[in-house]
Amino acid sequence: MNLTDRKIKILEAIIKDYIINAEAVGSRTISKKYDLGVSAATIRNEMSDLEEMGYLIQPHTSAGRIPSEKGYKLYVNSLMKEGQLDEIEKDIIKKSIIENIGEVKDLLEETLKLLSKLTNCTSLALKPKIVESKIRHLKLVYINSTSILLVVITDTGLVKNTILNNVLEISEDKVNIISKVLNDKLVGKVINELDENFVKYIRSQMIEYSNILDNIFESVLSNLIEIDDLEVLLNGATNIFNFPEFNDIVKAKAFLNMLEEKQIVANVLNTKGIEKNHVNIVIGSDNYCETIKDCSVITATCDIDGVVIGKIGIIGPTRMDYSKIYSVINYMGNILRNSIKKKLQIDNKG
Repeated sequence: MNLTDRKIKILEAIIKDYIINAEAVGSRTISKKYDLGVSAATIRNEMSDLEEMGYLIQPHTSAGRIPSEKGYKLYVNSLMKEGQLDEIEKDIIKKSIIENIGEVKDLLEETLKLLSKLTNCTSLALKPKIVESKIRHLKLVYINSTSILLVVITDTGLVKNTILNNVLEISEDKVNIISKVLNDKLVGKVINELDENFVKYIRSQMIEYSNILDNIFESVLSNLIEIDDLEVLLNGATNIFNFPEFNDIVKAKAFLNMLEEKQIVANVLNTKGIEKNHVNIVIGSDNYCETIKDCSVITATCDIDGVVIGKIGIIGPTRMDYSKIYSVINYMGNILRNSIKKKLQIDNKG
């Protein structure tokens, strides 16, 4: 059975109507609302064919139809047009991102607040592990003879400031020398490449400071690695209650419990689906987690020249306004990438 142009128009009309009203759609509704140039009886026959082909579901006898997972996938893959954001929405997004272009975590948190507000969905973000990042700048600052300030900036924009106490007594001149050598040797290195062999190499380059260096280097590495925890950010968790699909308290509770499992959420955000530009759309049962088999996840990866800065996304019911949400996330992702890239370029010049 062929998916004719008429069938496609009827399917698209049903999906759009169901997204708005959350009610099964009948042939008369389509006939009245959409000028398809055919009778309600013809539309009814076409709907029966679409159901037989797996694009529609009839939830109750004598009721209208609702889109199936297969129907949503066809819509997102082939029929969906990117929604147009108005200038006010664009300005709000730009202003929010530019005003919070400090550390990546703060930027992502503010972006999630806005994303949750604009989409009415639960918004999430995932930060890459620091050990997968490259060191862009490292500096040791003398405080006193037994304390040193460690400043590390990674290529993902993370700034780490830590005071290293209980180091061997050392003069300010020696701290400055060691700082310069460490910066020269470590810039551009991925943190998880700093293994025992690399430490031996650094030590061989600074034999006269070997005892002091061992002490400092151990503190540097431990302070970088100790924050290497999976970081998942979340906003608008209870937004899911705004959708009738989650009126079931058991279902809603399972959703909220899932959000507390960081590794599961990370896997959800990393699941591959339908890719459009920098946006990834995972629908229904394609999701990693059974708890959200009736949901869709839309994410955008923010990367600079292949370096992942973070990932933002939303989780909502499969009955979501894909066109609108796609346009919001795609625009946000582009502004984030461009803004962070400009900041890193300015920082490098500085």
